[in-house]
Amino acid sequence: MKKHIIPAILAGILAMQGHAQQLDTHNEKLDKVFQIATQTLYKNVKDSIIKAGGSYGGEWTRDISINTWNAANLLLPEVSEYSLWHVTTNHRTQIGHQYWDQIIWVTGAYDHYLATQDKAFLKQAYIASKNTMQKLENEVFDSEYGLFTGPSVFNDGIAGYEEPIFDPKNTSSYVLDYPNAKPIKCLSTNCIYYHAYQLMAEMADRLESPQEAETYRQQAETLKAAIRKHLFNTATCQLSYLIDGQGNTHHFQEGLGMAFAIMFGIVDSNEAKEIVDKAYVGPYGLPSVYPAFKRFSKQRPGRHNVLVWPFVNAFWADAALQTGRADKFVFELENLCNLVLDSKSCFYEIYDTYTGRVCGGWQTGHETGKDYEWDSIHDQTWSATGFLRMVFRGILGLQFTENGLQLTPNPYLMKHFGFETISDLRYQQGTLRIRRTGNGNTIKEIRINGRYAGRQTALVLAPHQGNTEIEIITGK
Repeated sequence: MKKHIIPAILAGILAMQGHAQQLDTHNEKLDKVFQIATQTLYKNVKDSIIKAGGSYGGEWTRDISINTWNAANLLLPEVSEYSLWHVTTNHRTQIGHQYWDQIIWVTGAYDHYLATQDKAFLKQAYIASKNTMQKLENEVFDSEYGLFTGPSVFNDGIAGYEEPIFDPKNTSSYVLDYPNAKPIKCLSTNCIYYHAYQLMAEMADRLESPQEAETYRQQAETLKAAIRKHLFNTATCQLSYLIDGQGNTHHFQEGLGMAFAIMFGIVDSNEAKEIVDKAYVGPYGLPSVYPAFKRFSKQRPGRHNVLVWPFVNAFWADAALQTGRADKFVFELENLCNLVLDSKSCFYEIYDTYTGRVCGGWQTGHETGKDYEWDSIHDQTWSATGFLRMVFRGILGLQFTENGLQLTPNPYLMKHFGFETISDLRYQQGTLRIRRTGNGNTIKEIRINGRYAGRQTALVLAPHQGNTEIEIITGK
């Protein structure tokens, strides 16, 4: 996408802020926070790039990839494309920025292709994905373990790691300033490599390269086996956070890693249910990493340790719902609504898992070389798009496929929240209005623009232009 196109797109986006998508349910909190979430996303694209939020800029591969995947590929496909290319290098042939989470870009990019059906985008995205994966295989793959090295997906601060990765004599906040951080092998990071291999196989299929597709599928299965061997205890059904450079396993609960292991099928359905049942969830949501490292506590929680990062909780809610635990999904969604409304109606970056207060957590850094409480950034984009993910994918069951937008609404969640309508929901060049009639836990019928479309709960909508009204008729 050429940059001169962006201002015209942005003008339309900014005009939409007062007329954004509207959610109408019997839950006033949910409706209000949905409005705040969409406005937060639009607020953070004023400079053509999906910014991380608040005082952060847009130069974060992981933020852009997660935000496009969560919601922006649906609502803002042009800006999503521009943002995805913005974090590539060498004329869009390599993925850029911090190496350990570069490969999550593949997830955002393939989701963008499914949202837009743009084969030209897919072709170039596949080139960037292949080149980057090959480079990472050559430079950061530990052949002894069969796992990729480097920090966990978003934990670029040293507060996310226990000794011997953390060195109390070192005063830097940045994880890679600690020599023992480089050889670590983390659950969440290896999960996104596994998923990238799967998606690159799908890309190769779409581009008629069956041999490359088969190679990537084999690599995915090999990596999956290594994750299960080294980071999953089948006897206790527990996933571990990481393996350090001395070969020691750190048996902490990593929320993002657990969620991805379930979502991507690294654990089977029975294992997933047990993981969800056993996981520790605090009074204000699943903590990012649990329990506290020895240098932190409830009173002084680590920035990347026992705190709630809402985008992690959104993925966890997704994983829990996948195991049939709608109650845990409801808890995380309602909890996030309360956190936002109790913090000046704003999506913050991080919250205290025990008190619910806005809290950036403790971490060393700057000139003092001592731990101090960091800021929790306001208007954090992935906190907002995580909320949108829970509405779009959880309640409505919206999922991009090769054939179009799949709609698999969850009638239980619709009834629980009193879902009535969602309006002006953009899909490609058209808009959707989805409404529910009836008050049961079973979908009896679906109508598209007044015409009977079947009784199935999964309905694939082909890419289209114009306005489409979908009526979901529920009953007992």
